[in-house]
Amino acid sequence: MITNLALVLFAAAAAGALVAVALRDQRKLATQRRHLLDGVANILDNSRIRLARDGFPILDGNLSDGRRLRIELIADTLVCRRLPQLWLKLTLTEHSPRDRPSIGALSRPTGAEFYSLVHDLPEWVPPPQTDASILVRSDGTATAAEIERSGSIFSALLRNPAVKEAVITAKGVRLIRQVAEGDRGAHLLLRQVRFPVEAISPDLLRTAIAEAQLLSEALADTDTKRKTPEPMEAGE
Repeated sequence: MITNLALVLFAAAAAGALVAVALRDQRKLATQRRHLLDGVANILDNSRIRLARDGFPILDGNLSDGRRLRIELIADTLVCRRLPQLWLKLTLTEHSPRDRPSIGALSRPTGAEFYSLVHDLPEWVPPPQTDASILVRSDGTATAAEIERSGSIFSALLRNPAVKEAVITAKGVRLIRQVAEGDRGAHLLLRQVRFPVEAISPDLLRTAIAEAQLLSEALADTDTKRKTPEPMEAGE
Protein backbone atom coordinates (compact mmCIF):
# COMPACT_ATOMS: atom_id res chain seq x y z
CA MET A 1 0.00 0.00 0.00
CA ILE A 2 2.76 2.38 0.95
CA THR A 3 4.69 1.37 -2.17
CA ASN A 4 1.67 2.12 -4.40
CA LEU A 5 1.18 5.49 -2.72
CA ALA A 6 4.84 6.30 -3.22
CA LEU A 7 4.56 5.45 -6.91
CA VAL A 8 1.50 7.67 -7.27
CA LEU A 9 3.24 10.55 -5.54
CA PHE A 10 6.34 10.05 -7.68
CA ALA A 11 4.26 10.00 -10.88
CA ALA A 12 2.41 13.14 -9.82
CA ALA A 13 5.68 14.90 -9.04
CA ALA A 14 7.16 13.82 -12.38
CA ALA A 15 4.08 15.02 -14.25
CA GLY A 16 4.21 18.33 -12.42
CA ALA A 17 7.86 18.73 -13.31
CA LEU A 18 7.13 18.03 -16.98
CA VAL A 19 4.31 20.56 -17.00
CA ALA A 20 6.57 23.15 -15.37
CA VAL A 21 9.27 22.54 -17.99
CA ALA A 22 6.71 22.75 -20.81
CA LEU A 23 5.32 26.03 -19.48
CA ARG A 24 8.82 27.44 -19.11
CA ASP A 25 9.65 26.43 -22.70
CA GLN A 26 6.41 27.95 -23.97
CA ARG A 27 7.16 31.25 -22.25
CA LYS A 28 10.66 31.20 -23.69
CA LEU A 29 9.33 30.52 -27.19
CA ALA A 30 6.73 33.27 -26.84
CA THR A 31 9.39 35.77 -25.79
CA GLN A 32 11.65 34.71 -28.65
CA ARG A 33 8.83 35.07 -31.18
CA ARG A 34 7.86 38.50 -29.87
CA HIS A 35 11.30 39.95 -30.60
CA LEU A 36 12.01 38.36 -34.00
CA LEU A 37 11.62 41.66 -35.88
CA ASP A 38 13.19 44.00 -33.32
CA GLY A 39 16.54 44.05 -35.11
CA VAL A 40 15.13 45.15 -38.49
CA ALA A 41 12.63 47.81 -37.40
CA ASN A 42 15.18 50.59 -37.99
CA ILE A 43 15.40 49.70 -41.69
CA LEU A 44 11.99 51.33 -42.20
CA ASP A 45 10.84 54.87 -41.51
CA ASN A 46 8.03 55.41 -38.99
CA SER A 47 8.25 51.75 -37.99
CA ARG A 48 5.88 50.15 -35.52
CA ILE A 49 5.73 46.58 -34.21
CA ARG A 50 2.63 44.88 -32.88
CA LEU A 51 1.77 41.27 -32.12
CA ALA A 52 -0.52 39.02 -34.12
CA ARG A 53 -2.84 36.58 -32.41
CA ASP A 54 -0.33 33.74 -32.80
CA GLY A 55 2.33 35.72 -30.95
CA PHE A 56 4.43 36.56 -34.00
CA PRO A 57 5.26 40.24 -34.58
CA ILE A 58 4.01 42.43 -37.42
CA LEU A 59 6.22 45.30 -38.57
CA ASP A 60 4.69 48.32 -40.34
CA GLY A 61 6.71 51.19 -41.75
CA ASN A 62 7.63 53.23 -44.81
CA LEU A 63 10.29 53.04 -47.46
CA SER A 64 12.36 56.13 -48.13
CA ASP A 65 9.95 57.07 -50.95
CA GLY A 66 7.00 56.99 -48.56
CA ARG A 67 5.40 53.75 -49.73
CA ARG A 68 3.91 51.60 -46.97
CA LEU A 69 5.52 48.27 -46.13
CA ARG A 70 4.23 45.51 -43.88
CA ILE A 71 6.28 42.54 -42.69
CA GLU A 72 4.52 39.50 -41.22
CA LEU A 73 5.72 36.07 -40.10
CA ILE A 74 3.68 32.96 -40.88
CA ALA A 75 4.09 29.57 -39.21
CA ASP A 76 2.99 26.90 -41.70
CA THR A 77 2.32 23.45 -40.18
CA LEU A 78 -0.35 22.14 -42.58
CA VAL A 79 1.69 20.04 -45.01
CA CYS A 80 2.14 16.42 -43.90
CA ARG A 81 5.52 14.68 -44.14
CA ARG A 82 7.30 18.02 -44.10
CA LEU A 83 8.82 20.09 -41.35
CA PRO A 84 6.95 23.27 -40.34
CA GLN A 85 7.97 26.36 -42.29
CA LEU A 86 8.39 29.92 -41.11
CA TRP A 87 7.60 32.36 -43.91
CA LEU A 88 8.24 36.08 -44.16
CA LYS A 89 5.35 37.86 -45.90
CA LEU A 90 6.17 41.29 -47.29
CA THR A 91 3.42 43.58 -48.62
CA LEU A 92 4.43 46.77 -50.43
CA THR A 93 1.58 49.25 -51.01
CA GLU A 94 1.83 51.74 -53.87
CA HIS A 95 1.15 55.46 -53.38
CA SER A 96 -2.02 55.02 -55.45
CA PRO A 97 -3.51 52.13 -57.47
CA ARG A 98 -1.73 51.53 -60.74
CA ASP A 99 -3.24 50.52 -64.05
CA ARG A 100 -2.02 46.93 -64.14
CA PRO A 101 -3.53 43.45 -63.70
CA SER A 102 -3.32 41.15 -60.71
CA ILE A 103 -0.96 38.31 -61.58
CA GLY A 104 1.16 36.07 -59.39
CA ALA A 105 3.31 32.96 -59.24
CA LEU A 106 3.53 30.29 -56.54
CA SER A 107 6.48 27.90 -56.38
CA ARG A 108 6.03 24.20 -55.55
CA PRO A 109 2.25 24.48 -55.01
CA THR A 110 0.53 21.88 -52.84
CA GLY A 111 -2.91 23.44 -52.50
CA ALA A 112 -2.42 23.88 -48.74
CA GLU A 113 -0.90 27.37 -48.93
CA PHE A 114 -3.51 29.15 -46.81
CA TYR A 115 -1.48 32.37 -47.02
CA SER A 116 -1.35 32.45 -50.84
CA LEU A 117 -2.89 35.16 -53.01
CA VAL A 118 -2.27 33.15 -56.16
CA HIS A 119 -4.87 30.53 -55.23
CA ASP A 120 -7.48 33.32 -55.04
CA LEU A 121 -6.89 34.55 -58.60
CA PRO A 122 -9.47 33.13 -61.04
CA GLU A 123 -7.56 32.50 -64.28
CA TRP A 124 -4.76 30.00 -64.90
CA VAL A 125 -1.82 31.36 -66.91
CA PRO A 126 0.83 29.21 -68.66
CA PRO A 127 3.89 29.31 -66.37
CA PRO A 128 7.34 30.34 -67.60
CA GLN A 129 9.67 27.57 -68.66
CA THR A 130 11.68 26.65 -65.57
CA ASP A 131 12.92 23.52 -63.83
CA ALA A 132 10.74 24.25 -60.79
CA SER A 133 7.02 23.61 -60.47
CA ILE A 134 5.28 27.00 -60.68
CA LEU A 135 1.60 27.92 -60.62
CA VAL A 136 0.74 31.24 -62.30
CA ARG A 137 -2.72 32.79 -62.10
CA SER A 138 -4.19 36.22 -62.91
CA ASP A 139 -7.43 38.18 -62.64
CA GLY A 140 -8.06 37.68 -66.35
CA THR A 141 -7.16 41.21 -67.50
CA ALA A 142 -3.45 40.70 -68.24
CA THR A 143 -2.32 41.28 -71.81
CA ALA A 144 0.10 38.98 -73.60
CA ALA A 145 2.88 41.53 -73.07
CA GLU A 146 2.14 41.73 -69.35
CA ILE A 147 2.10 37.94 -69.01
CA GLU A 148 5.44 37.69 -70.80
CA ARG A 149 7.05 40.52 -68.83
CA SER A 150 5.83 39.34 -65.43
CA GLY A 151 6.73 35.75 -66.30
CA SER A 152 10.38 36.67 -66.79
CA ILE A 153 10.42 38.41 -63.37
CA PHE A 154 8.67 35.48 -61.67
CA SER A 155 11.12 33.05 -63.25
CA ALA A 156 14.11 35.07 -62.00
CA LEU A 157 12.74 35.41 -58.46
CA LEU A 158 11.50 31.83 -58.03
CA ARG A 159 14.77 30.44 -59.26
CA ASN A 160 15.80 31.04 -55.66
CA PRO A 161 14.19 28.16 -53.68
CA ALA A 162 13.73 30.46 -50.67
CA VAL A 163 11.14 32.52 -52.60
CA LYS A 164 7.71 30.90 -52.33
CA GLU A 165 5.31 33.42 -53.90
CA ALA A 166 5.42 36.68 -55.85
CA VAL A 167 2.27 38.65 -56.70
CA ILE A 168 1.61 41.92 -58.52
CA THR A 169 -1.68 43.81 -58.04
CA ALA A 170 -2.91 47.32 -58.81
CA LYS A 171 -2.61 48.32 -55.16
CA GLY A 172 0.81 46.80 -54.48
CA VAL A 173 2.97 43.68 -54.52
CA ARG A 174 3.34 40.68 -52.24
CA LEU A 175 6.42 38.52 -51.68
CA ILE A 176 6.70 35.42 -49.48
CA ARG A 177 10.12 34.09 -48.52
CA GLN A 178 11.31 31.22 -46.35
CA VAL A 179 12.92 32.16 -43.05
CA ALA A 180 13.53 28.74 -41.48
CA GLU A 181 12.37 25.14 -41.15
CA GLY A 182 11.08 23.83 -37.84
CA ASP A 183 13.34 21.94 -35.45
CA ARG A 184 13.14 18.28 -36.51
CA GLY A 185 13.49 16.76 -33.04
CA ALA A 186 10.85 18.97 -31.44
CA HIS A 187 8.46 18.33 -34.32
CA LEU A 188 8.89 14.55 -34.59
CA LEU A 189 9.10 13.71 -30.89
CA LEU A 190 6.96 16.35 -29.19
CA ARG A 191 4.92 17.73 -32.13
CA GLN A 192 6.12 21.18 -31.16
CA VAL A 193 6.70 24.01 -33.61
CA ARG A 194 10.10 25.49 -32.89
CA PHE A 195 12.13 27.46 -35.38
CA PRO A 196 15.91 27.71 -34.93
CA VAL A 197 16.03 31.46 -35.48
CA GLU A 198 16.40 34.15 -32.84
CA ALA A 199 16.02 37.18 -35.11
CA ILE A 200 15.24 38.10 -38.70
CA SER A 201 18.48 39.29 -40.22
CA PRO A 202 18.71 42.76 -41.78
CA ASP A 203 20.24 41.20 -44.90
CA LEU A 204 17.20 38.96 -45.37
CA LEU A 205 14.80 41.86 -45.07
CA ARG A 206 16.83 44.12 -47.37
CA THR A 207 16.91 41.34 -49.98
CA ALA A 208 13.15 40.86 -49.71
CA ILE A 209 12.56 44.62 -50.06
CA ALA A 210 14.77 44.76 -53.16
CA GLU A 211 12.82 41.84 -54.66
CA ALA A 212 9.51 43.55 -53.89
CA GLN A 213 10.71 46.76 -55.54
CA LEU A 214 11.68 44.71 -58.61
CA LEU A 215 8.15 43.29 -58.66
CA SER A 216 6.69 46.76 -58.31
CA GLU A 217 8.47 47.94 -61.46
CA ALA A 218 7.96 44.73 -63.44
CA LEU A 219 5.02 46.10 -65.45
CA ALA A 220 6.09 49.76 -65.54
CA ASP A 221 6.34 49.76 -69.35
CA THR A 222 2.94 48.19 -69.93
CA ASP A 223 1.46 50.34 -67.16
CA THR A 224 2.53 53.46 -69.06
CA LYS A 225 1.12 52.10 -72.33
CA ARG A 226 -2.24 51.41 -70.70
CA LYS A 227 -2.44 55.01 -69.50
CA THR A 228 -1.28 56.59 -72.79
CA PRO A 229 -4.31 57.33 -75.00
CA GLU A 230 -4.27 56.03 -78.57
CA PRO A 231 -3.72 58.74 -81.23
CA MET A 232 -6.91 59.81 -82.94
CA GLU A 233 -7.37 59.13 -86.61
CA ALA A 234 -7.94 62.05 -88.95
CA GLY A 235 -11.54 63.09 -89.01
CA GLU A 236 -12.37 61.70 -85.56
